[in-house]
Amino acid sequence: MAVCLNTKSALILYQDLVNSEYFVDKSAIIGHISKRIRTNAKYVCITKPRRFGKTSVLNMLGAYYGKAYDSKDLFKGSAISKSASYTVHLNQYNVINLCLNEIPLDLSRYEDYIAQFNNAIISDVKESYPALQDKTFEKASDALAATGDEFIFIIDEWDYIFSHELYPEHQGAFLEFLRNLLKDKPYVALTYMTGVLPIKKYSTGSALNMFDEYTMLKDHFFEDYFGFLESEVAALCQKQDKVSLDEIRDWYNGYVSGSGERIYNPRSVILSLMNGYCQSYWTRTGKMDEVLFFLKYNIGEVRDDVVKMVDGSSVWINIEKEFSAGNAQLSSRKDIFSAMIIYGLLSYSDGELRIPNKELMIEFENALEDDEFGYVAELVRNSSAVLEATLNKRGDIVASYLHNIHNSELPILKYNDENSLSCVVTLAYLSARNKYRIEREEKSGKGFVDFIFYPRKKNLPGIILELKADKTPGDAIAQIQEKEYCEKLKKAGVAHILAVGINYDTKAKEHQCMIEELG
Repeated sequence: MAVCLNTKSALILYQDLVNSEYFVDKSAIIGHISKRIRTNAKYVCITKPRRFGKTSVLNMLGAYYGKAYDSKDLFKGSAISKSASYTVHLNQYNVINLCLNEIPLDLSRYEDYIAQFNNAIISDVKESYPALQDKTFEKASDALAATGDEFIFIIDEWDYIFSHELYPEHQGAFLEFLRNLLKDKPYVALTYMTGVLPIKKYSTGSALNMFDEYTMLKDHFFEDYFGFLESEVAALCQKQDKVSLDEIRDWYNGYVSGSGERIYNPRSVILSLMNGYCQSYWTRTGKMDEVLFFLKYNIGEVRDDVVKMVDGSSVWINIEKEFSAGNAQLSSRKDIFSAMIIYGLLSYSDGELRIPNKELMIEFENALEDDEFGYVAELVRNSSAVLEATLNKRGDIVASYLHNIHNSELPILKYNDENSLSCVVTLAYLSARNKYRIEREEKSGKGFVDFIFYPRKKNLPGIILELKADKTPGDAIAQIQEKEYCEKLKKAGVAHILAVGINYDTKAKEHQCMIEELG
């Protein structure tokens, strides 16, 4: 039975996807891919973060192109079915499916790893071409060339042995295997390859230079087909009544396409709709944990930048090249941040770097609690005491904590500007996010309030927090009352509200805090 040549695996898996309640049709990409068949642009590599639909698209392509079955009914009514080229390529090709994350059970020998793919192709060719059954082939490329036919290659997780640091001494040989199988071969009609990590660092020479590569950092062509667009998410929300588009947007929005389209994490959107509630569905795997690990080191003031982003601010940086995947160490600020873009941990648009959404904000907040973040971790752990003091209306204790944070070893907190003061407050109340939805500079009443704390439980009061410099906390309380900042909380059904006024004296370098009940 065939293992990789003209199997029904892609058809079955894509059929399962189409049968799903929250299916999104991405088949329009097929038209763009088909234009590359039997051209100089026939080598395509899509590298995106996990959970962004790479494998779903890959299975769709296999289901569409494969000649081992009739998939016309499966694509009936889809976007590609409306294309003039629809029937030209439908079920017309020999398709070879390779998923390169299949590792021998003992993990010990690279030779066993690569032999399973090489031998599977040779075996499948002999099974499909009886005239070649008595032939001996050492290389899969020789067997494919002997058929006289053409093939479409669908390759998933091309980077698996690199991302999992397997067989490091044989990684060059692995690239040579792919080169010998694919490059300048008349039997290759198209190669569509996916992974998380860019190929450029690994293939510094000419081994895989035939690929056009589309990464999270540089893809203004295929980007709409990976992740859900807001219009697609809005349509999915109409299929249920438990989770609103606004909730989905708050939790999972934050990536932006080159054309300005909002892009959502598909897996998290679908899980929230299926389960009927939003939460962090982020799964830390492989290199994603490693990138968070590197944040624990203050390389190029990365730690300060992370504090800014956790505060909700953006960081400006010019990143022109993809993460140098495979480096033993990320040696610069750009290396670390470009890595995080590639893994989907940060969004990047027009030089602006930020934490994309609430789901990932939770991951960064959790990371800040790690002991290796040093003094930051201590500040975060103390933040529960700041909230307790606030609820008990102990402004003196709150001011004492703010003073300690502002005079910490973080350089960003030593400047007497609004952003620095905002970062101080963010760190001081970081643990409060477990009990409150905290919004910054939100329109309320007759102006914009610095912080609004929306309680997640009915027994908690709402909190309005206003910052001042070189005035008094009383001035901040007066502004809260005069500009009716509590209106949004009242409209949300919050009856008990605390007004927190904080002032920073830039000359004396002291904080004052006043807390009053408004209702």
